Amino acid sequence: MFTVLFGRFVYIQATGQIQGVDLEQWAKKKRTSSYTLSAERGNIMDRNGMTLAYDRPTYTVQAIIDETYSKDVPSNRDPLHVDDIDKTAQALAPILGMEESEIHARLEKEGPFQVEFGSKGTNLSQDQKDKIEELELPGIIFSEEPTRFYPNGTFASHILGFTQADETGELTGAMGIEEQKEELLKGEDGAISYERDKYNDKLLDPNEVIKEPDDGSNVYLTIDQKVQTFLEDAMSKVNEQYQPKSMTAVVMDPKTGEILALSNRPSFNPNLRSNIQNWYNDVIARPFEPGSTMKIFTFASAIDAGVYNGEASFQSGSYQPDGSSDDIHDHNNGEGWGAIPYDEGFARSSNVAAGKVAYEMLGPELYREYLEKFNLTKETGIDLPGEASGRLVYDTPLDVITTSFGQATTVTPIQQLMAASAVANDGKMMKPYVISEVIDPDTGDTLEEKKSEVAGEPISSDAAKQTRQLMEKVVHSEEGTGKVYALNDYTVAGKTGTAQIVDPETRRYMTGKGNHIFSFLGMAPADDPELMMYVSVEQPELEPTEVGNEPSSHIFKTVMENSLHYLDIQPDKSNVVKKMKQVDLTDVTEMSVTKAKKELSQAGLEPFVLGSGGEVTEMLPMPNQSLLEGERVFLKTNGTIRMPDLTGWSLREVLNFGKLSGLKVNYIGNGFVYDQGIQPDAKITEDTYLTVDLKPPNEQAPKDEDGQTEEDEEETIENEE
Repeated sequence: MFTVLFGRFVYIQATGQIQGVDLEQWAKKKRTSSYTLSAERGNIMDRNGMTLAYDRPTYTVQAIIDETYSKDVPSNRDPLHVDDIDKTAQALAPILGMEESEIHARLEKEGPFQVEFGSKGTNLSQDQKDKIEELELPGIIFSEEPTRFYPNGTFASHILGFTQADETGELTGAMGIEEQKEELLKGEDGAISYERDKYNDKLLDPNEVIKEPDDGSNVYLTIDQKVQTFLEDAMSKVNEQYQPKSMTAVVMDPKTGEILALSNRPSFNPNLRSNIQNWYNDVIARPFEPGSTMKIFTFASAIDAGVYNGEASFQSGSYQPDGSSDDIHDHNNGEGWGAIPYDEGFARSSNVAAGKVAYEMLGPELYREYLEKFNLTKETGIDLPGEASGRLVYDTPLDVITTSFGQATTVTPIQQLMAASAVANDGKMMKPYVISEVIDPDTGDTLEEKKSEVAGEPISSDAAKQTRQLMEKVVHSEEGTGKVYALNDYTVAGKTGTAQIVDPETRRYMTGKGNHIFSFLGMAPADDPELMMYVSVEQPELEPTEVGNEPSSHIFKTVMENSLHYLDIQPDKSNVVKKMKQVDLTDVTEMSVTKAKKELSQAGLEPFVLGSGGEVTEMLPMPNQSLLEGERVFLKTNGTIRMPDLTGWSLREVLNFGKLSGLKVNYIGNGFVYDQGIQPDAKITEDTYLTVDLKPPNEQAPKDEDGQTEEDEEETIENEE
């Protein structure tokens, strides 16, 4: 037996193998650690370079509880393990939101080298990590992993989408741009391997091998953060007030096809992704019977074909085409308005007028050709996932007529916008798109670049201009159905829509005041449109005195008026307001407060200082952005921050103030601040909640005892002076 054992040892020593296993290679493998070096996912940016989605680190806190680690590892810090369990548990509990006893129990475990703290100890923010590190607790360490962050919360959610971990733990795009550009955004992971001791510390000669990761590319969108913010705020206000079943809205540049803003309700916060009620981007994925917005294309087709005579009269009320047993009625219970011109019929949104134009002036075959030219029978090809196309119902004479005023046939909002771009853009129909370019973050090279694309010319320039003139009467004539959509400073060409909804149980159109989809497709300025917008509100909860288009008109007017001014579009109505100048914001961090305030004031901006320090440490908005003259720029310094009077501040200004001061902001309403939860001059502490109430500037201001508003009093003083 001794001879056999001795011989076996000699054999192992001589060959270095056991049962075919190379012991040297086995030992090397055991002491070699290999890790993936994750590529940083590319950012998603708006058209001006504002970051809408990016990777940021989150942390997991761990505690080394093995006492031998402090003895075996040389270190200037002593000890390297948790030596005072009571002190550690007491210090960590408030930061992690855990009971001291729960932390105590984990730290008292025998056997493991280190322990974690469950879900409360994962996904920690940089602020939580910093607070724990400031405690200088022995044995407390962190591991880092990236997470996707969307700084604006519920903002263009159906465009951006979100990421989620796959079976390997890697973040993968699940919706929107995150899904559409997954291959370019995700990059390519690297790797590192080295030899280490039992405590995972590198050996003196670690044989380290590193493959650097290739970070993902940055995707720039056509979305404008400010226009999108106007849209989100307006839709949130309407959603809160009217509780509609759904809403869609999209703003487009009709000259280029660029989508500047797009939103749906219900929406969601991509950071949370809890209780997502609608996984589809309804603007591109939900075909429905559009209602009277379809009349834009019916009348434009007849004008282009040379068969339309707007001064000719027709008998409104009801209409029964030859060979049909059914008739159609105008929206005022079939009463009509007597014999009126076709131009007036369009302004009044007469179904009879649209039916006669399609069936008698154009004829079914020619009308169908125009519907196809307007791209209303197929997808637009927008660069977002999940686009659907409507269905042309065109089997009987009645189908032709109902299609002319938006029943039976279905289309999506984006199909309507693409078709309407031909009307806004003098006959040239522009393909919509949301991705502007893709940039390599390391080299700055452009990997993809999207150009404006003419998708067709369904009508002539003259026909487009005549159609816009008809649409302008909808908003700016006494008989028009869209007077409520008029803007203060710009003329509008548009068309209202009141689409009926099919009850899924009875398969019949629903009845009742609010059981419709109220929509509007408008463009401004009317003579030469710079912006075009579609908005729809489904089944709003209306008061007895309210009409169906009040919710949709609030969204349209708020977004279009503000956006046109922001884009520096010259007003074209008599009450012209002062054009707003754009200012490029320079970096004033690390400057003295005095110098920073002077520089910003000279540029036409309004500096606002947080804290009592003498040097600027942070600023919002971030540098290198274009701001409107007179906008506030927040400058953070060291020292105590006190609450200002926020009256008249915009929501954006309040949110910027909250970010720099550490406040958690809740807001009610839309517009500008008129009440705040923390009184002016109160000392501000981080993580305090601030609630502000907002209301639009056009709402009635409170009156004093004399029955005058502040504006009335100011006007009186000015007149007296």
